[in-house]
Amino acid sequence: MTTKRFFKKRKKLLISFIILIASIAVISFFILGKEKESIYSFVVAEKGNLIQEISATGRVNAVNDIDLAFEKSGRVSKVNIEIGDVFKKGQILIELESNEILAELSQARASVESAKATLQQYEAVLEGEKITLEELKKGTRPEEILVYESKVDNAKATLEAAKENIVDNLLDSYTRSDNAIRNMVDPMFSNPQGSNPEISFPISSSQLEIDVNWKRAFIEEMLFEWTNSLEQVDTFSDLTSNVEESEEYLNEIKTFLQEMAIAVNGLSASIDFSETTIEGYRTDVYTARTDINTAITNLSSAKEELNTADTALSVAINELSLKESGSTSEQINNQEAIIRQAMANINSQKAEIKLKESSVSASRAKLYKNYLRSPIDGIITKQDAKIGEIVPANEIIVSIISQGEFEIEADIVEADIANLKIGDKAKLSLDAYGEDIIFKANVIKIDPAAVLIEGVANYKTTLVFEEKDDRIRAGMTADLDIITAQKENIIVIPQRAVIYKNGAGKFVRILMEEDIIEETQIETGISGNGGKIEILKGVREGDKVITSIKK
Repeated sequence: MTTKRFFKKRKKLLISFIILIASIAVISFFILGKEKESIYSFVVAEKGNLIQEISATGRVNAVNDIDLAFEKSGRVSKVNIEIGDVFKKGQILIELESNEILAELSQARASVESAKATLQQYEAVLEGEKITLEELKKGTRPEEILVYESKVDNAKATLEAAKENIVDNLLDSYTRSDNAIRNMVDPMFSNPQGSNPEISFPISSSQLEIDVNWKRAFIEEMLFEWTNSLEQVDTFSDLTSNVEESEEYLNEIKTFLQEMAIAVNGLSASIDFSETTIEGYRTDVYTARTDINTAITNLSSAKEELNTADTALSVAINELSLKESGSTSEQINNQEAIIRQAMANINSQKAEIKLKESSVSASRAKLYKNYLRSPIDGIITKQDAKIGEIVPANEIIVSIISQGEFEIEADIVEADIANLKIGDKAKLSLDAYGEDIIFKANVIKIDPAAVLIEGVANYKTTLVFEEKDDRIRAGMTADLDIITAQKENIIVIPQRAVIYKNGAGKFVRILMEEDIIEETQIETGISGNGGKIEILKGVREGDKVITSIKK
């Protein structure tokens, strides 16, 4: 064997040996590695971000779903809406008949204007008294005496005219009352002017029937007494007493007519009473009530005019007396007292105006209740009113939902409710648009009481959309992921690595050097996506946390 051939053979043996050694090393590595891998499965504890979520399914509802009804019964006069109509807040939806209230409002306004006119008179009187005081301080001239005598004469004439007006209004009040009862109402009674009058149509309330029958007999006696009282009335009579008596009679008749209005408004058409007859009854009662209210207003105004004229005459007489007797310190003091009284009259009249204005406000409030208005912008989902029908009080006739404002209601199981709180944010998809279109919402309400659903306690939770979106509709199904907590740069490990020991706490097994396993107690925080959990104490970043051991 040559030297060259020897070295060549030697080289081949060396290469074969190296390949053998390398193969043994590779095989050993895979065998040992596989053996170790088959013994321990672990993860390296590291810092990361963790999001805790609750998944649920909910239903989209309108934020406002409102039922509307009138506070009192009445006949529908106008319907401005249909189902599906879009409307604005404050828009009138349905109206009830308001003739009586409008008449009442008109009378209340007239009373206010009359009271304001009286106030102006009082203010004029005050200015006159102030002038008188100034003149008292200056002294009186003969020609001034003539002027004040003329004032007295004029005041007497005005007072006489006011008395004549009172007499006219007393007689007119009786005439209106007699017409209202005997011409308007009596056709609704049998034996109306006898001792036992009876209403000629059925009344559902037996007590109301008793009342109207008894009061009709009482009013007949009252009218007889009233006409006797007014036979001798003139400007020399005790007009104050006559006015008080007439006001009392008018108020009795007003009350009676109010009860008659209730009786006829409760009538329904039948074989014995046609709708035309019933409407005739209602019109007659309404006319009678209007006449009586007019009589009350006119008599009240005439009484105020009489009081004003009487006061003006007293003032004129006092002024003349002061002028004739000359000015003394006592007269000046008296005149100052008169001025104070005039100011008190003004203040009293201002209070009277406020009182009458409150009647106007009350009538306006009653009128306002005859109009059903929308409290929100929205869409009509129910409308049951028909023109001409009588709607009962507090019966729902209109339902509305808000437009463009929606919320989501979802049931959260008991296991998740402890993590949920007001203000939590959510991402959601609507089944109508698929999972690719994401909406955002916030938790605004969590019901405190649970509801059992298939034996499991659930808590109703309400969320609102962060932004309006025309694609959202009431009734849609929403798939929710509610973020209840999120943390950044914390130590996280898989939840499957945690060992729970009853009474002892939570532990993990950490793989130390030389394959030593050390069991360590830990404290955990939030659980999150991907089956991971936050470690507060017991594990450091870089620790090898065993997830499973194969024996």
